[in-house]
Amino acid sequence: MKTPTTIAPLQRTVTVPVGLEHAFIRFTQGMGLWWPEDDTWTGEGLESIGIEPGVGGVAYERGPDDTTLIWGKVLDWEPPHRLILAWLIGPDRQPIADPARASEIELRFVPLSPAETRVTLEHRGFERHGEDGSTYRAALDTPQGWDRILNAYAATDGY
Repeated sequence: MKTPTTIAPLQRTVTVPVGLEHAFIRFTQGMGLWWPEDDTWTGEGLESIGIEPGVGGVAYERGPDDTTLIWGKVLDWEPPHRLILAWLIGPDRQPIADPARASEIELRFVPLSPAETRVTLEHRGFERHGEDGSTYRAALDTPQGWDRILNAYAATDGY
């Protein structure tokens, strides 16, 4: 049996012009204000998107007829400083039923001042996706991957 190769984590950091608590709430509860619609399964039919608070909560999107699609599961919830999700989206952008095959996303929120917060995203455990793990990491390590998502978050109006 072949031992899986560890794939290096992917890390991105942005600074947002709001305080620590607001930055955390905007990321978790205000995703509908900034997450790119074309990076969802429901696209223009998107009705809501967010992360349910607390360990065991889910990251989700809801579309027409209250269809709910699960993106992740909250593994650790430490507002307003930290959040870890089991990332239940595979390299083919399809849901993963087996959490043992999910990668993880950790978000850390660090206050730089009362009006500025640094947000660091680390996506790790790509090897859990099997032979497509390296390709998946490479796709997310492009301007259209996590850079695009975090830049949308940082650029949101209404802070």
